[in-house]
Amino acid sequence: MKQYALIGVSSFGKRILEELILMDCEIILIDKDPEIIEYFKNSVTAAYIADVINEEIVTRLIPGDIDAVVIDLGDKIEASILVTKYLSKLGVSNIIVKAETDQHGEILSIIGANHVIFPNLEAAKRVTPLLVSDLLFDYLPISGGLVIAETGVPENLVGHTLTEIEIRKTLGINVIAFRRVGQGDYQFFKPEYRLNADDVLLIVGQDDDVSSFTGKDSSSQKSGIGNLFRQLFSDMKSKSDQSS
Repeated sequence: MKQYALIGVSSFGKRILEELILMDCEIILIDKDPEIIEYFKNSVTAAYIADVINEEIVTRLIPGDIDAVVIDLGDKIEASILVTKYLSKLGVSNIIVKAETDQHGEILSIIGANHVIFPNLEAAKRVTPLLVSDLLFDYLPISGGLVIAETGVPENLVGHTLTEIEIRKTLGINVIAFRRVGQGDYQFFKPEYRLNADDVLLIVGQDDDVSSFTGKDSSSQKSGIGNLFRQLFSDMKSKSDQSS
């Protein structure tokens, strides 16, 4: 069974903890706030009230062969740097740390963090495209400029098949699946299927190609955004891949 530790439970750490609790794994939780430990103690394998600025405490509570450690000490930059250093010395192979600034992230990487997470930056990258395109419903950067997007069908493509459009060749977009507006289940395309105005497409492509496909224009103002602030941190793969 995999074993994980969370050191600090600010907003990002809490989201990770809640997801891990749903999985079949062992969880070690460390925080200096007694209320947090009391709240989660029955949902994790072990919970400790501790000040992790003390290297001896970290060494005693975290096994060196643990699968991963997530550090989220809020705005306590110096503490997160120290804890990352302690874990690196301990030989932990997968250290994931939330960073507050670019400089903070650079230091964390230098001293041993395997993955540095910038939640506010990731949220901004995901929300901003939704502000400037009426066709975009969701937008997730992956790595190297590649994105997955949920988008409506451009008016000039309605009534055409993907074969007729040659969308991959002409627009640089891969269409994975589609669903109808108001329906949650995606389905794969049949060769003869003609795009409808109320289709929602799941597409993959480079950011520039997706921008062209959806008419995203940062210089124009759009309205009627609706459902803008969805769940913004459903996974952390994007930053993990960029930092690998």
